[in-house]
Amino acid sequence: MSIIRDSVVTLHYTLKDDAGEVIDSSASGEPLAYLHGHGNIVAGLEKELTGRNTGDKVSVRVSPAEGYGEYDKSLVQSVPRRALQGINDVREGMHLHAETEEGPRTVTVTRVAGDMVTIDGNHPLAGKHLNFDIQIEDVRQATEEELSHGHVHGPHGHHHHE
Repeated sequence: MSIIRDSVVTLHYTLKDDAGEVIDSSASGEPLAYLHGHGNIVAGLEKELTGRNTGDKVSVRVSPAEGYGEYDKSLVQSVPRRALQGINDVREGMHLHAETEEGPRTVTVTRVAGDMVTIDGNHPLAGKHLNFDIQIEDVRQATEEELSHGHVHGPHGHHHHE
């Protein structure tokens, strides 16, 4: 079966940056299962996988625009430490959850200098090309329940716990 909208795709992947450093990989664990055509993975990868088949191996380079977006300097700001109420040990590399006008967003602390903290609201991979090596393990039609929920259930997918 070819990958089309509403397919459940199970795949192994390795994601590298342009320097060839591995950012993420499913190689040592379970494959990733996602519902194709529902925005469960970055747009550029989803587009490149359309029409592929079980057993295909593919290398895909996704531009920032079709990955995690271009780097937006306006999402970087310095705030006084007191604005981060309830967080005692603020340090570089911390991920914090912030409420913004666009809704909740994860920000990363990139600098702590005296009483000022610099936070970055960009995704850590914003502005970067994404280099994927993909091995497609399985393709099947999604169930009605998966389609209504917008994600995969069962083996390798999301499980609802009652």
